[in-house]
Amino acid sequence: MNKKLLTIPATAVALAIALAGCASSGSGSSSTGMDHSMHDTASASASASANSADHNMADAMFAQMMIPHHSQAVTMSDIMLAKQGLPVPATDLAKRIKAAQGPEIETMTGWLKSWNEPTASSSHSSHSMAGMLGDDELAKLKASQGAEAAKLFMSQMIAHHEGAITMAKTQQSDGKNAAAIALAKDIIKAQEAEIEEMKKLLTTL
Repeated sequence: MNKKLLTIPATAVALAIALAGCASSGSGSSSTGMDHSMHDTASASASASANSADHNMADAMFAQMMIPHHSQAVTMSDIMLAKQGLPVPATDLAKRIKAAQGPEIETMTGWLKSWNEPTASSSHSSHSMAGMLGDDELAKLKASQGAEAAKLFMSQMIAHHEGAITMAKTQQSDGKNAAAIALAKDIIKAQEAEIEEMKKLLTTL
């Protein structure tokens, strides 16, 4: 009888412990849910990283070629912004081009690093890219002043933009990375609009 009496309380204690465990698990459901939520967020982040790394050689080439192309547009804009007595539309255009293309250079540089790709192409020199100015053309832009500088800047930038649009269209057809294709689309839209703007401004100078 003593053994029987001892067995009953022991069973009750075990049952109580089990129930306590379930209750604890139930009361901690929000914590468990949070763990799942954190796991899902981590999975989403990993997926996003994988997507950003999903690229082909056309994506890499686009960024490698567009970085120096954009860099020259920024240089051309800086040359203009250092001048005095320019027509206001030319100064405003230079500011907008620099403000748009500077951050895009940083974005594309970040992509190449995340893709473990070199930031410069070994198979293409910057001077071989469509629309790129030669040293003599840049020197001519630096030496120009006033309305002449504005006209030269816009004429050179129209050709420069046309080269960028050609590269961006190639990226749209051959690229794989969604973000790079989206940037190519944005470049085409923005620079086609600027070309039209510059053509109209040239008729007024």
